[in-house]
Amino acid sequence: MLSPRQLFFENLAQTSFSPIAIEIESASGCWLHSPDGKSFFDLIAGVSVSNIGHNNPRVVKAVKDQINKHMHLMVYGEFIQKPQVRLAELLTRYLPDNLNSVFYTNSGSESVEGAVKLSRRYTGRHEVISFNNAYHGSTIGALSIMGNEEMKRAFRPLMPSVSFLEFNRVDDLDAITSATACVIIEPVQGEAGVILPEDGFLQQLRDKCTQTGTLLIFDEIQTGFGRTGKMFAMDLYEVVPDVALFAKGFGGGMPLGAFVSSREIMSSLCNDPVLGHITTFGGHPVSCTAGLASLEFIIEEKLERNAINNGRRFKQLLDHNLIKDVRGEGLLMSVELESAEMVKKVISIALKKGVVTDWFLFNENCIRISPPLIITGEETEFACRILQESMDEV
Repeated sequence: MLSPRQLFFENLAQTSFSPIAIEIESASGCWLHSPDGKSFFDLIAGVSVSNIGHNNPRVVKAVKDQINKHMHLMVYGEFIQKPQVRLAELLTRYLPDNLNSVFYTNSGSESVEGAVKLSRRYTGRHEVISFNNAYHGSTIGALSIMGNEEMKRAFRPLMPSVSFLEFNRVDDLDAITSATACVIIEPVQGEAGVILPEDGFLQQLRDKCTQTGTLLIFDEIQTGFGRTGKMFAMDLYEVVPDVALFAKGFGGGMPLGAFVSSREIMSSLCNDPVLGHITTFGGHPVSCTAGLASLEFIIEEKLERNAINNGRRFKQLLDHNLIKDVRGEGLLMSVELESAEMVKKVISIALKKGVVTDWFLFNENCIRISPPLIITGEETEFACRILQESMDEV
């Protein structure tokens, strides 16, 4: 009988030739536990997914209760299902007034695909603008608006009529015209190494889109649900998009995404053709139940405040001569070192010491810090100590 490790390499398609490849049997809070009794502190929360921690008891109970009622019933949008409507009501209560219509998906990439499709249908235009070093997913449409040629080259030809601007370069906004269907942007660029918007940039982008009748899409897939110290990054920067995208932390550990817009804009998918956008499993009742329990937990526990407090603590404690910069909002942070080689060494040493972290797709000089938002001050101190010990060994 082959071991789980052997089966992992034998039967699972791999995304790289060097996966982390540690076996995890259980998880709780900020910790991952292997069958041999070793525990690992999760400093990346499954890449900003497990905002409320692993195996959150509230979510587990809600999921069990829902499974005892029903799972999948019908393709999305046909039956009234309480988990879907209750989550949509609570979500829109915390969004700007114009973001009041929710279309559920299974993932972030699907949210991106749906939003781009929506913008083309509503505006009657086809041009799409994104930003260099943006990450929006890896399906063909989402890949087409990814701002990194190395990730796209092998899969061309991709979706046409896509162009790219430089993040934080105001002069580039003149490229947005009355022919532009949508501009899609991460309010904080994640895989670029947590690049923050400069003062006024997002507002000037908003103004330009309003002037040209272009839909502004905020990709809040990494920044949503308390991660940046506000419920959403749009709250932090006080800029309201026409469409918002969610996934990752939305489902409380279950697969769930959404694109959200106004009822007027979203209704354009209902005709010419009817069923203009459909999904089988989007808004799965178990995922929506988990998402509702997760969102309620974030609100009641005020996890965005914990994100602010422990984000500040990370910045205060991470003090090492190898560190060039520590930047971020809340608990979406990057630690910049001298080189990618140095980053990989630190990550490898930290893993041996029991801390799981990572780098960024488009900035390999940086270490990712995006732990569960329930992280305590003591756990923050522990993670910083291990990172600095690992830098000492480098």
